[in-house]
Amino acid sequence: MKSEIRTAVFPVAGRGTRFLPATKASPKEMLPVVDKPLIQYAVEEALAAGAERLVFITGASKRAIEDHFDSDPELEKLLESQGKSELVRQMRSVLPSYATCIYIRQPAPLGLGHAVLCAEAAVGREPFFVHLADDLIDAEVPCLKQMAATYAFHRGSVLGVEEIPRRDTDKYGIVEVESSRAPISRMRSIVEKPKPAVAPSTLAVVGRYVLTAGIFDQLRQVGRGAGGEIQLTDGIARLLHREAVYAHRFAGKRFDCGSKLGYLQATVEHALAHPDLSHTFRQYLLHLSRNLPRTPARRPGKATKGATARKTRRRA
Repeated sequence: MKSEIRTAVFPVAGRGTRFLPATKASPKEMLPVVDKPLIQYAVEEALAAGAERLVFITGASKRAIEDHFDSDPELEKLLESQGKSELVRQMRSVLPSYATCIYIRQPAPLGLGHAVLCAEAAVGREPFFVHLADDLIDAEVPCLKQMAATYAFHRGSVLGVEEIPRRDTDKYGIVEVESSRAPISRMRSIVEKPKPAVAPSTLAVVGRYVLTAGIFDQLRQVGRGAGGEIQLTDGIARLLHREAVYAHRFAGKRFDCGSKLGYLQATVEHALAHPDLSHTFRQYLLHLSRNLPRTPARRPGKATKGATARKTRRRA
């Protein structure tokens, strides 16, 4: 059955400061995981869920994203002349012919809610996906496709969630649901980055949403919240008092590629699953693990206080 959700919104205006200087002149969404940038994984997931209209909310220094999804006849011609037909095929498959890209500039960094609001004219009054490329999710059924099925059944907005350690609640939007054990449950409340002691649960929102057009009305009224920004969480908090909003525990593994550690983990695991690299990369990791030192080597002249004291006692 064809998905009725035709539009996916990708907020990509952030500067990626945690990856500076790598992101000084190149968008963080263009960081490669093996041989594809994060934004391409995001687009492929949205297309697999039925999206045809791709709306990118961009900012300064984001031109590389537009170039990535544009055709490059000169490069394709050069590759063909070199007999690299498989590379030509891969280049042409970056974006299928039926998909349309729309680029909208976010005039100021006013938050995720504001970025979503910028997409209203392109989305219209239809339900739509919001995909944050920082969160890379490996799943047998793409995460957005799982959530589209939940929307089709419940006819309400859907947020992708997962359990997190309580100590980390102040890093996420946290939801309270009617049934804490159900894989899909109606939400009672949502709060942005609560302290562990007051968090209503340990169910965290990750970068996947199916939203009804009603969210636009709420975002226009909510005003600026934490950090002086228009928070998507605040808009959803208003929305769930007017219509049903559901939390969906997705099936899959999430990599937080907004952090350096999560990005490295995603790179390693995708390399281990890559058809051309899997065997040789696995052998390299095994060799590396066998030769790693048991403890990090100390720099010369950086003796600890305890070591210094022991040396002093021995001299005495």
